[in-house]
Amino acid sequence: MKADAFRDQVAIVTGASSGIGRALAIQLAGQGAKVVLAARRAGLLEQVAVACRQAGGEALAIPTDVADKDQCRALVEKTVAVFHRLDLLVNNAGLAVIARLEDYSDLSLFQHTMDVNFFGAVYCTYYALPHLVRSHGRIVAVSSLGGKAPFPYNSPYIASKFAMHGFFDSLRIELQRHGVSVTIICPYWVVTGFHEAQMDKDGVPRGARGRAIYSKNMMTSERCAQIILQAAYQRQREVMMGPGRMIAWLKLLAPGLLDRVVIAFLKATVRREQENALRSQA
Repeated sequence: MKADAFRDQVAIVTGASSGIGRALAIQLAGQGAKVVLAARRAGLLEQVAVACRQAGGEALAIPTDVADKDQCRALVEKTVAVFHRLDLLVNNAGLAVIARLEDYSDLSLFQHTMDVNFFGAVYCTYYALPHLVRSHGRIVAVSSLGGKAPFPYNSPYIASKFAMHGFFDSLRIELQRHGVSVTIICPYWVVTGFHEAQMDKDGVPRGARGRAIYSKNMMTSERCAQIILQAAYQRQREVMMGPGRMIAWLKLLAPGLLDRVVIAFLKATVRREQENALRSQA
């Protein structure tokens, strides 16, 4: 990919206040793009906007709750009003709740997860579509390996990611005649604030406990953003990171074995979290 592959292109990045979204926005700005930053936390968005301008691009921060379709429509309308076009939409906003389904007091958190992760991507895509058709633009959906395989205690998150895959795979076929590409990204473990913000059954973020699952060998958000932008530029169909291809084959050929692998992985993750927590207390 050229160093200025997205120069003068207009890009919307949702979930841009931190993590992968923040890294994507700054890297796009570094290539000379005009970046529109969308997330709920206005203060953090402005900090990212400053970083984008320092990197050499233009930036516009628009506080947006993607679970609200009217705010998604306003996001696109404001983008086009300021920059007069739209070339790239990155649907990156997301959240997760970790709990057994039987332990929820009601389904409000389940619904909220679907509203943000799935319907937020649908809303933004729907309103952006006419402008992307005109520019023969690009759509990126940041999903997860959780969109390819089951993972216990994460049923709303997994459901939202499976839904994203079905929606964007179908949309890709619809948009072929317009020259609009759809790229689905399935990251593995990326060191961000995502797991700190991950909620329990009562909606309480995990905080430091969530952070404790990370290891020094895991991918940084900056490296993940590089992979995503390369895939978007090349208009790739799908990118699976980490053991993604192995997971896809196991699900097809040996689903029972995949269940056992997932359980073993989950136990190892819990063990690492406990060990990291003990080290931090020492």
